[in-house]
Amino acid sequence: MFLAFLILLLGSVATLAPSGSGCDPADLRAKERPVSVRIASSLMAFPRVGFFATCLVDLFRPSVGFAAVKLLEDAGCEVEVPPQQTCCGQPGFNSGDRGDAKKIAKGVIATFDGFDYVVVPSGSCGGMIKTHYPELFEKGSPERAKADALAAKTFELVSFLADVLKVADVKASFPATATYHDSCSGLRELGVKEQPRRLLRSVSGLKLVELVDAEVCCGFGGTFCVKYPEISNTMLTKKVKRIAATGADTLIAGDLGCLMNMAGKLQRRGSRVAIRHVAEVLAGMTDDPAIGETRLTRARDGR
Repeated sequence: MFLAFLILLLGSVATLAPSGSGCDPADLRAKERPVSVRIASSLMAFPRVGFFATCLVDLFRPSVGFAAVKLLEDAGCEVEVPPQQTCCGQPGFNSGDRGDAKKIAKGVIATFDGFDYVVVPSGSCGGMIKTHYPELFEKGSPERAKADALAAKTFELVSFLADVLKVADVKASFPATATYHDSCSGLRELGVKEQPRRLLRSVSGLKLVELVDAEVCCGFGGTFCVKYPEISNTMLTKKVKRIAATGADTLIAGDLGCLMNMAGKLQRRGSRVAIRHVAEVLAGMTDDPAIGETRLTRARDGR
């Protein structure tokens, strides 16, 4: 039901993923490593990372998943994408359905048991696992211990690269002037703020300009935009006006829900600002149309 509302709300977003792409978990593994790297990996331990793809990446923008896996493998991780993974349960949790959220959490905990780390290309889903899963279980119970263990090893993608793996720069090029929106959950629950900016500054050709009120919500908030559409639209209108005022030609953020929300509004206003997930930019995977863009409009805008 939530996704049905979401599709209706964001229906004006024309193309979110390149034609023919799909998020088969098996396909999210990067190409086979060179022989030298495979030999090295047999001699030393690489972090074993379980990649939590998220519903929106799976259904709307699989290229974000491919970009995230590329970044992780380039940083020396062995990445696996468990095919049995599901939604993190956040829509139910936020709607007060703790029973189903708890059942979903148990499944996610079991699915990602055994990995050194769990990495999520979304502060929203990452925050659900890291912050709210432990809240679902009674303190001192075996289930709580398992939830705490998963929370301790779960990280948002860019914070994992910058804070855990100590990645200081990326070998990507993106000639553009961009501004960055701080997604609420990533910022407030996971402390993601400077990490994406720091890595984006290492992208060749990219100029970053700060967005006024970058930390203010875009009005999406998952089920919030469905429950309170008038308030959500007012917040979103203010946000896109701030984006336009920067003069940037590209908007970057780390949460696909926020990006889809802003892309829909910008498109309806006739804006030519390109919308991209931070993973795509850092991985150098920006050849395909941006969020809400078609190949026709991309050619029209000279991108």
